[in-house]
Amino acid sequence: MSSFASATPLAGGAMDLTGFESRISDAFRQLAILADRLTQPWSIIQVCIILACLAIAHVISQRLEPRIDAWMRGFDDKRPSRMRMILVVARRLRPIIFVLLIGLALFAMRTMTWPSRSFYLGIALNLAAAWVFVTIASRLVRNKLLRFIVTWSVWIFAALTVLGQTERASQVLDGLALNLGEVRISLLLVVKAALMLAVLLTAAGWLSGAISRRVEAINDMSPSMRVLTDKMARLLLFGTAIIIALQSIGFDLTSITVLSGAIGLGLGFGLQKVVSNLVSGVILLVDKSIKPGDVISLGETFGWISSLGARYVSVVTRDGKEYLIPNEDLITGQVVNWSHTNNLVRLDIAFGVSYESDPHQVRKVAREAASNVERVSQSPAPVCHIVGFGDSAIDLLLRFWIHDPSNGITNVRGNVYLALWDALKAAEIDIPFPRRDVRIIETVRHEAAKRLND
Repeated sequence: MSSFASATPLAGGAMDLTGFESRISDAFRQLAILADRLTQPWSIIQVCIILACLAIAHVISQRLEPRIDAWMRGFDDKRPSRMRMILVVARRLRPIIFVLLIGLALFAMRTMTWPSRSFYLGIALNLAAAWVFVTIASRLVRNKLLRFIVTWSVWIFAALTVLGQTERASQVLDGLALNLGEVRISLLLVVKAALMLAVLLTAAGWLSGAISRRVEAINDMSPSMRVLTDKMARLLLFGTAIIIALQSIGFDLTSITVLSGAIGLGLGFGLQKVVSNLVSGVILLVDKSIKPGDVISLGETFGWISSLGARYVSVVTRDGKEYLIPNEDLITGQVVNWSHTNNLVRLDIAFGVSYESDPHQVRKVAREAASNVERVSQSPAPVCHIVGFGDSAIDLLLRFWIHDPSNGITNVRGNVYLALWDALKAAEIDIPFPRRDVRIIETVRHEAAKRLND
């Protein structure tokens, strides 16, 4: 059979116009035969039955859908997967009812008359049933683009199989080809590659999701190792899916050796920062220096880590801002991890009291004031120390610990300051103003008066 690839090669391939015209003529002849068959009396009856089933299915679904929605709103089920499946079936109520009705009509026709007089009913039933099955099964695919490709590709293949046109369609698609040197690329090859890649990527996504859920359920594994395991599993599964898809269509992977070398060279020179951040991200996950939930400060940025990415770390601050810090900065810079080994954080408050105050009483009042603040830890308990004798006050340092630095540092320090102020006021302990005593020596004053007289 003639094809695009069988003609004399031009720029990227040429086509045989005679063969193309013959296929077009054959297609028109088939359409004419089909039109003639559809005008037969029993064919018209079957078409009317199909249209009637469609109308009845539409009316019934319009009546049932509001009731099903109301039932679902009041349905209490702790398993989200079951609710999603019920919702998927409810949204496809019309084609499901049509399959049931056309099945009953087909059974009745084959019972009352010859099977040949229900031929189109059988085709309609098979096509509708295939559509219902494919659309429900495709909900396993989370990605919308992949779901669209898988849904229509599988259903078109099922439709061609039902109509007995699989071989003819394969010949037509294989005939539409281009010759690129020694490589022959046909539309059939492209369709197979796209379908295979979509199916394998869907399977890889489903498996990676299952692995991720299984890893999240392991309590003994640290958060950083969970993220590393999840990312490595995704990389391995999706990479394997792409390789298998290319090999399944006969693509020679050795032909891209030069291309991969050029890409590697480009990565070495032009994408140094990108590669550095990728490698730094792997190092951060392996050495467990930071993990999701840790409270860190880098420069003027203070917040907790919400996620670890391949290129950056997401840090959310108390004011709601989200900073995307490159992984390389966390490797090469100085990072303060407030919750690296544990969440216990010590905070200090410096204050002073007058020299007329009893320092023993002041220390006791300060410790009790800090202990009454909600977020301050009782074990270890707050402590207060004298750190010096200043010009106008006794200098003291109040130390206390908290277990939740992710909830903020400034707010709890402010609450302790306020509690300390109230406690000192209640105990009549003064916080003195800065004071300076100035003495004028008598001899200095006589010398100054003598200079004025001279």
